[in-house]
Amino acid sequence: MKTHDRLSPGFFILSLAFITCLLITNVVAGRLIALGSFTLTGDLFFFPLTYILGDVLTEVYGFRRTRLTIWAGLAANIFMAAVFMLLLRTPTPEFFDGNAAYVLVLGTTARIVLASSAAYFLGEFVNSVVLSRLKLITQGRWLWLRTIASSIVGQAVDTITFMTIAFIGVYQPSALIPMILVQYGFKLGYEVLATPFTCWLAVRMKRYEGEDHFDYGVKYNPFTLK
Repeated sequence: MKTHDRLSPGFFILSLAFITCLLITNVVAGRLIALGSFTLTGDLFFFPLTYILGDVLTEVYGFRRTRLTIWAGLAANIFMAAVFMLLLRTPTPEFFDGNAAYVLVLGTTARIVLASSAAYFLGEFVNSVVLSRLKLITQGRWLWLRTIASSIVGQAVDTITFMTIAFIGVYQPSALIPMILVQYGFKLGYEVLATPFTCWLAVRMKRYEGEDHFDYGVKYNPFTLK
């Protein structure tokens, strides 16, 4: 395996952190949080971390290796949802009185699984492609600007995709559009505030790995691992 294609311990650690944050996000998404006059979902504090880690993965290791992590995250998310759905449909003994709590926390619909999977897939790939292309255009300069720009586009695709698939027909457009804007605003604000940490982590990982990958000649096809 060529040096620039190697899967190092650093790559595995960041990838595991990425997938862990993704899975936590889908478990805690149903927990509502009151923040002043706003009602937010619990995933707002975890899901942006996947974009931060995705930025670092793309910046340090390039699009091809990040694509592998994104696919692994999608597979893990679908598998987790399938296990939850199967488990909640199995019979319980008469003395077990905690099933309602499990259903409340872990229960989800096929529509929500589809919405979250599609939003994650599209948003993460768009984020990675934008960051990768901007790195080539800027010749590796202005990392802070590139991470913010990729987040602006990626989070917009993610939020619009999820909210539209999950809630179209459930809420009127007059209610759905403000919900989309609030979700998008908080996610993007989170990532902008975390930009110094994102840049610091990327720089540290570049020094650790001894590389700064540029995606020259890479084909941005999400449906291949080559």
